[in-house]
Amino acid sequence: MADTPSTKKKQKRSVPAGQLHIQATFNNTIVSFTDKKGNVLTQSSAGATGFRGSKKGTAYAAQVAAEKAAENAKGQYGVNSVDVFVKGVGLGRDAAIRAMNSFDIAIDSIKEVTGVPHGGVRPRKARRG
Repeated sequence: MADTPSTKKKQKRSVPAGQLHIQATFNNTIVSFTDKKGNVLTQSSAGATGFRGSKKGTAYAAQVAAEKAAENAKGQYGVNSVDVFVKGVGLGRDAAIRAMNSFDIAIDSIKEVTGVPHGGVRPRKARRG
């Protein structure tokens, strides 16, 4: 046992202001806390909190997922304020944002970033006959 590799203790980053990304689909809701550059700090989803099947798409499942992610972000990184970016059309959009009140995380702004098709999909081939 000559040289044991020295392991550095991971330094706790303090991120007082960050971003909250909510992706709400009909089947699931994914909540991610990032720093200002967009590097993910912590994330959770309705599926990760134990909901299965059609229950993952509910507003309550989104609320539970947001609470779990907020708890980790507040505890590990000290997140106090966030800019919210909402993507998708699911039921969990509002529920995930409202869940931030119970963790005293201030919401600075809310931005809608759902993709909008311009041009749409290619049409079907014409019917013959």
